Amino acid sequence: MQPNQELIPHLFRNEFSKIVAVLTQLFGLENMEIAEDIVSDTFLLAAETWGKKGVPENPTAWLYTVAKNKTKDLLKRNQLFNKKIAPKLVPAQAESAEIEIDLTEKNITDSQLQMMFTLCHPCIPTEAQVGLSLRILCGFGIDEIAEAFLSNKETINKRLFRAKEKLRIEGIKMEIPAEAEIEKRLAAVLTTLYLLFNEGYYSSTQNLPLRKDLCIESMRLTLMLIEYKPTNQPLVNALLSLMCFHASRFDARLNPHGEIVLYEDQDTSLWDAELIKRGEYYLYKAAVGNELSKYHIEAAIAYWHTQKINEAEKWNNILQLYNKLLQVEYSPVAALNRTYALARAQSPNIAIKEAEKLKLINNHLYFSLLGELHLDIAPNKALEYFQLALSKAKNDNDRQVIQAKIDKLAC
Repeated sequence: MQPNQELIPHLFRNEFSKIVAVLTQLFGLENMEIAEDIVSDTFLLAAETWGKKGVPENPTAWLYTVAKNKTKDLLKRNQLFNKKIAPKLVPAQAESAEIEIDLTEKNITDSQLQMMFTLCHPCIPTEAQVGLSLRILCGFGIDEIAEAFLSNKETINKRLFRAKEKLRIEGIKMEIPAEAEIEKRLAAVLTTLYLLFNEGYYSSTQNLPLRKDLCIESMRLTLMLIEYKPTNQPLVNALLSLMCFHASRFDARLNPHGEIVLYEDQDTSLWDAELIKRGEYYLYKAAVGNELSKYHIEAAIAYWHTQKINEAEKWNNILQLYNKLLQVEYSPVAALNRTYALARAQSPNIAIKEAEKLKLINNHLYFSLLGELHLDIAPNKALEYFQLALSKAKNDNDRQVIQAKIDKLAC
């Protein structure tokens, strides 16, 4: 089996954070960068070795074995480092040259849960918590984090460095906090998982219309929180419900050529009924208590998108939910989406007036929406808006979708 361009990035996304979490648990949070270096070297060796000899039968096991061996070699070579680590090990390990590095599924899960909450410690700012979690827990590149924060690489690098230093200076331990403390950190953890899923679903930083591996990883981590009793809360269930509803339409979002299919053009027979049922299950579990979060509302919006019912009823429900969402937590993207729902529930003319108030002139989605709203009213004006959208688009996928609209109008 020969390596392909997708395999190592896929494994990096899925396995990097697992091994880093286990090694950081062993080394201590203050030595997290050493753990990162070991895992990065493991993947570099994989790329080199697999390129020459082919991919091993079990690539994940190969990565785990190499990471373990590199760790043991480091501990044997670096006596000073070993003296710092040895006291943390059980006596039998400390006395033995053979240190056990536990990469079992249970220890990986425990280590990742600890890492989630450690990186979201209140001693560092919320943006740093999310950025550091995306890097360490989810394997995001610096470019991807910069895109998520609408920032640049230099700023993100400095932010992550300062966050790591703060955790080190404060002597923060890698552990799951007490239940009372969990409440304070859960919001940042959920924000991280939400951003991870969105990056996969909308893929703003790579020329891929859909990155299922990111979505699946974020769903796995969210499910991990649900399976841990203290974090099995309505907020978490609402987020997983939202993810399930979106994931149910994966196969319908791409055509046979790998191009994005817009919602109104999707083949509904391709929607995954089992994932829709799971979404409904977690949404039901989320309907406990008095808190109504953005995750609850977005999950309800996603639910109505999966329902094959009267269009007027569907879009009126979606519109009312967007009205509520903007009250709970305003965002320009939500405001744009509300405007589209307004057009479907009432009329394009009403929606145009609302859209123009937003004045998001640096956002290609703003001009794309105005183009859509003018299609049946003023095709020439719609063409102008799509051309503006094309000039603002940041990646090939967006440009491809917009160009198709322009080509259709030009016919």
